[in-house]
Amino acid sequence: MANPNIVNVTDIRGKTGTAALTTVSSDIVTNSASSNKIYKINTIIVSNVDGTNAADATVTFYDADGTVTRHLAKTISVPENSTLVVLSKDTAIYLEEGDKISALASASGDLEIIVSYEEIS
Repeated sequence: MANPNIVNVTDIRGKTGTAALTTVSSDIVTNSASSNKIYKINTIIVSNVDGTNAADATVTFYDADGTVTRHLAKTISVPENSTLVVLSKDTAIYLEEGDKISALASASGDLEIIVSYEEIS
């Protein structure tokens, strides 16, 4: 794994990943192990599309270097018809090669996630 030097950037592309969350953790954004890219995660927003019930959101960051998963948000209740800003541009993080963002909900079909990021190479 060789992450690019972001001082010598040749290409930056805006990207967005989305998913309807279920009760099983799913990968939302993955930087493959040999991509020669780094991803700057600018925003993570979870929306509750259920008009009646709250649901809990869990969003994790997998660090391939340390082979460890850490929580960005853990079982945070998102009220019905509301959104949760898990990460905003002023608290951006980087996904190095092999890293990923995953998420799950306490109830399938209640939560949707949007991740805005920059793919840098």
